[in-house]
Amino acid sequence: MRIKSGLAAMALALGLASMTAVSTAVAQDAMPNFGGGSGPADPNHPGKKIYDERCGACHDKPSEMRAVPFAALRAMRHGTIHFALTQGKMKQQATGLNEQQLGTLIDFVVGRQVLDDAWIKRMQCGPERKLDLKAQVKVNGFGFDARNTRALTRQQSGLATADFKDMELAWALAFPGATTMRSQPAVIGNVLFLPVGDNGRLFALDVGGDTPCIHWTYTSDVPLRSGVSIGKMPGTGRSVLVFNDVATRIQLLDATNGKLLWKTQIGLTNLSNATGTPVIFGDRVFAPLSASELNFGGDDKHLCCTTHGAFYALDLRTGRKLWTYHTMEDAKPVRDRGDGQMMWGPSGAPIWNSPLLDAKRGLIYVGTGEATSAPIAPTTDAVLALDMKTGKLRWRYQATPDDLFLTACMRRPNGLNCPKEGRMLDHDFGATFILAQRADGSDLLLAGQKSGMLWAINPDTGKLVWNREFGKGSPVGGIHWGMTYDGTSVYVPIHSFPGPDGTDPNQVPGLHAVRVEDGQVRWSYESKPECGGDRSKRVPNCRNIGLTGAATLIDGAVVEGSADGLLRAFDAATGEVLFQYDTAHTYEGINGIAGKGGGIDNASIVATNGLVFVNSGYGLMGGQGAGNVFLAFRRKTAH
Repeated sequence: MRIKSGLAAMALALGLASMTAVSTAVAQDAMPNFGGGSGPADPNHPGKKIYDERCGACHDKPSEMRAVPFAALRAMRHGTIHFALTQGKMKQQATGLNEQQLGTLIDFVVGRQVLDDAWIKRMQCGPERKLDLKAQVKVNGFGFDARNTRALTRQQSGLATADFKDMELAWALAFPGATTMRSQPAVIGNVLFLPVGDNGRLFALDVGGDTPCIHWTYTSDVPLRSGVSIGKMPGTGRSVLVFNDVATRIQLLDATNGKLLWKTQIGLTNLSNATGTPVIFGDRVFAPLSASELNFGGDDKHLCCTTHGAFYALDLRTGRKLWTYHTMEDAKPVRDRGDGQMMWGPSGAPIWNSPLLDAKRGLIYVGTGEATSAPIAPTTDAVLALDMKTGKLRWRYQATPDDLFLTACMRRPNGLNCPKEGRMLDHDFGATFILAQRADGSDLLLAGQKSGMLWAINPDTGKLVWNREFGKGSPVGGIHWGMTYDGTSVYVPIHSFPGPDGTDPNQVPGLHAVRVEDGQVRWSYESKPECGGDRSKRVPNCRNIGLTGAATLIDGAVVEGSADGLLRAFDAATGEVLFQYDTAHTYEGINGIAGKGGGIDNASIVATNGLVFVNSGYGLMGGQGAGNVFLAFRRKTAH
């Protein structure tokens, strides 16, 4: 029997009523809401055999296969698992399962625990708390501002550098059924527009009072993926919010009430994904397209590889596609891979970093990732400058010309799809670029690469000005998600890929302050494992100490999280650690929901109203702790 798509099929498979998208806060607790298995799975459950046959090879070896651990899968919602199996990344693994088998598999993974969403209604803002959309926009998109500095002033944040010497946890907000806290909110005044991907929800969270409250909640029919950008609708001046979901759809909401205005599909294949945060500029939305074929191409059953990256300009009013840039031509059959099946190419060059828009030059800067099959295109592992009006490529700088990578080929180098060309590196440009300025007024484009290299490029010509190396990189090492900039220095977090002994021969994890003028390092901080006391039991990944997420500058403090759940604030002038907090423990959420912290990854660190906010719990990669909490920190008050 053919697998039906969408959440309606999930309802049929599980014997539930059909679930639909809801964009009002008051109705959330009325929705069927299952998932979040507690305790170990039943080894005698009939779904275990299906899991072992279809899923266990990767999810039981999360570190080796860069897969979500089974424990993290078990804490997810039914809808998240179902979407992955029917429309998302795991669709190939579910091929041939009928509806009953699919339901049995999902029931084994997540069980039938009913999740409590009544807290959303209890946290509704009263009439005295008004949503003020005329307030200052403090965080807009991944990079916060037009130059992607990821920097907030004392006035914007309500915090001074000295405050970080005396910080405490103010409150925790826990989300039932969430295991991957990855998406950064946008901030207007004291309102955070916070996406929680696993839940498929976006909250308008007001933090202007003594306790937070919710103005409205939007619920998507599929999980969300990116951060949020803010803009104004031409003609009306209405504030709107844009983000993407795991179905590679760009969604636009009315910021006043959370009403969906439009959504547009941008995926090219079923292995496309949308990771970077879309950006609004004028009457357009600019959105990158990534791909996940590197995680599947090493499977001999998969005909490799046909997916590539792209970039879109959409009409802000309607979501209509205005132009599309493809990172390469469509793949064609290249050669027999040895079993009578054809290898396809070229493929790869996904764009998973968030774009930088340069209005002065009329350019959009994006970075690409590796090739996934030959021939290796000149746009892989490259910095690209696209014409903002037309989408034409104006210049490119290819940093690594021979990177051809498939995840499974690290373990099975002789697989039918494993490359005979190039090097297995995975040296993407994932970190969002920064447009910095030198003392003479000239601009530099700062680009961080997973190779461990920081590049400074002339934005007019694409020519290299200087570069600075921080190790040899690795598949999840080097400069991963993002840097921050204070006008004279860029602060560069370095991730690592620790082996069984907890070390990485290619990379020293930590944070570096680099002068933009000439690339000289002002100071460096080396991250060390903290596994004392009960932490080795509480944080099994306590030796995975890389600084993988994007850093944020608040006044003169660089705030950054680590893969093992430690949050730190550094003095930007000296590198002194001003504040450290272990987020990887349990919480009682202010909403009455039990919470758990874990790895800090991707992007989330923002501030307003004297509070610093951070997501804790990134369950997408093996070796990092899953979790479900959004934490708020403040300067200590008298008790």
